[in-house]
Amino acid sequence: MRTATVARRTAETGISATVNLDGTGVYRVATGIGFLDHMIEQLSRHSLIDIDLEVKGDLHVDQHHTTEDSAIALGQAIAKALGEKRGIVRYGTAYAPMDETLTRVAIDISGRPFLVWKSEFTQEKIGELDTELIDHWFQSFGGEVGMTLHVETLYGKNNHHICESIFKACARALRQAVEIDPRKADAIPSTKGTLGGQA
Repeated sequence: MRTATVARRTAETGISATVNLDGTGVYRVATGIGFLDHMIEQLSRHSLIDIDLEVKGDLHVDQHHTTEDSAIALGQAIAKALGEKRGIVRYGTAYAPMDETLTRVAIDISGRPFLVWKSEFTQEKIGELDTELIDHWFQSFGGEVGMTLHVETLYGKNNHHICESIFKACARALRQAVEIDPRKADAIPSTKGTLGGQA
C-alpha cells in the first residue's frame, strides 16, 4: 500500500496528514474551516485516496495560514506516498458537472509544478471560506505534489457549484494519474527515467 504521513509544525499551524493512495476514499478532515473540510472530503471520496487531515491553525488571525498549510501538508504526504512514481499512469483528465457548472481539470505528475487557473468567483466567501484562497490552495497543493495542473471552469454561476466541481474534477483526474499502470507497473513513466525535473 502506498501510504505516507506528514507532520508539519510552524508558529502558525500544527498539521498531521496521512494518505493512502490505494484506498477507498475514506476520510477524516478537520481544518477548522467547514467549507474547506467539505472540499477536501470531496477530494478524498472521488479520488479514492484515503485522507486523514487535522489542522490546528491561527484562525483568530485569518484563514490564510490554515488553508495554505493544509494544502502543503496534504501535497507533501501524496508526494511521499508516490515515492519515485514508479508505475503510475502520470496523466489524468476529468470533467465534473454540477448542475449549471462544468469544470475541466488536467494533471501531469511531472515533477514540474505549474498551475494554470481559469476560474472565477463572484462572492468573497463560500460558507466561511475566503474565495481568494481557493486558487492559492491548488497552487500550494500542486506545487508540493510536483504536478502540472490545469483548472478551467467552462461555465457556471453558483459559486458553491463552481468550487465543488473544481475539487471533484481534480479528484477524478488525480485518481487516474496516481493509478498503477498494469502494463508498466515497474517503470517510471518518463523517457528520462525520472520524474523530478524535465521529464
